[in-house]
Amino acid sequence: MKHNNDLMDSFLSNSITMFTYYKTLGDKTFEQLSEERMFWQSSKHDNSIALIVKHMWGNMMSRWTNLFTEDGEKEWRRREEEFQLEDIQTKEEVLNLWEEGWSCLFSALNNIEPANYQQLIYIRSKGHTILEAVQRQLTHYSYHVGQIVYLGKMIQGQHWESLSIAKGDSKKFTENSQSKGQRREHFTQEQFDDKLK
Repeated sequence: MKHNNDLMDSFLSNSITMFTYYKTLGDKTFEQLSEERMFWQSSKHDNSIALIVKHMWGNMMSRWTNLFTEDGEKEWRRREEEFQLEDIQTKEEVLNLWEEGWSCLFSALNNIEPANYQQLIYIRSKGHTILEAVQRQLTHYSYHVGQIVYLGKMIQGQHWESLSIAKGDSKKFTENSQSKGQRREHFTQEQFDDKLK
């Protein structure tokens, strides 16, 4: 049992690191965009960054509120309204939703205890282990953060500040990492230290 708990502890710790990484990619994208560009759409049928954030917020609030005691698809969630912007007008409002959603997520994850490890989490009445539920949401949010970063890069064009290894710097980045010798370190650490300052 202790071995299983250690594995779950490691999984949750790594998941929090990965969620933080993807949140940071979003944060660094927003820093580069004006209010107008947060709401830019390539056509009336496509989502703006603001709409993607609103959808992520709705999902996060529904999934992570009362994680073990209520279904993750809350009765009060209005998913279709997450793709409407009538109630959001400013970049500040978008960022407030972004922060509220992530705060709900991290609060839930940080309050999971070993006593919860065998509990099922229900989403639309389908039971998930903690590992399955967390992986489901991690892949969902990384998908949408990828959309946000892609839109930001497309909107900014030549003024975009890269959030990963810039073109032409691959060899230098690898040599710098290998010069530190073999070590136990999460792969996002160098991204946080060297790219996401």
